Formats: sequence, structure tokens, C-alpha cells
Amino acid sequence: MQQKIAVQDVATFIGKEIGLSQWRLVTQDMINQFAGATDDHQWIHVDEEKAKKTPFGGTIAHGFLTLSLLSTLAYEALPELEGAAMGINYGFDKVRFMSPVKTGARVRARFLLDDAEIRPSGRVVFHYGVTVEVEKLKKPALTAQWLIVAVLGEKFSNL
Repeated sequence: MQQKIAVQDVATFIGKEIGLSQWRLVTQDMINQFAGATDDHQWIHVDEEKAKKTPFGGTIAHGFLTLSLLSTLAYEALPELEGAAMGINYGFDKVRFMSPVKTGARVRARFLLDDAEIRPSGRVVFHYGVTVEVEKLKKPALTAQWLIVAVLGEKFSNL
């Protein structure tokens, strides 16, 4: 997390780019570990020899691996909300896998703050438009509408 923003300033960021992560290398080892964790061993992800014969020229990352990278990319790129005790993944309104991520590619995430709901319960619901970009490609790997809830102070009841 790069900066901190106050709750009263959140509205000034709506409609603006609020974060851009660093590039992250997607390796075959990362893909293999994800395949093991999810029991998704489809050959296009893990069989390097067979995948060389495809139009991709090699293995590609699971779409859900690309999606799961958002957690670490967001932590790196998004500002911290002052007074927040924790952030909770609230879900996605829309996810689209636009293009494959080839093994050895580098990806990064761009975050736009589409909306923010400050609730009396001590929570702020952030609505982010997220784009996962692939280095040197025009078409993104993924676009999503992601909701994250920031819990202010120690208001952990009724999560």
C-alpha cells in the first residue's frame, strides 16, 4: 500500500485511477502450484510439450490464477483507508477473461474507483473497476468489477 486516505476524502477519488501495481512475472512453477491447489491440471496449463503445439506456443495461466493475483496486486497498489481495521473481499459483480496470460508474461493491475459507499455500520464498500494488463499487449487479460469492504476501527460484529 502506497498512501493513506481519510474516509472524508474518499469521494474525491471516485471516477479516478486510484492504483497501479508493479509488473509481476507469471511462471510455470506458479501455474503448477495453482493447478495443485485447485486440482485443475488441464494440459494447456501444465503440459509444456503439448502446449507448444497450440496457437499460444506454450502453457498459459489459469484464468482463476490471474483473478487470484488481484489480492496481492491490490495490496501493493491501493491506498490504505485511515482507521480501517481490515479489508474484506466482498465479491465481484462482473469478471471477464479477455486474453490468455502466457507463461513467462508479466501482468499488472490498474484500479479505478467507480464508487464508494460509506455506511453507518462503520464500513466502506469500495467498487473498483479493475483491469489486469499483460506487458506489451494492448488487450487486457482480465476486466472485473470488484467490491472490497473496509471495516473501520474494531467494528467486527455482524460481518
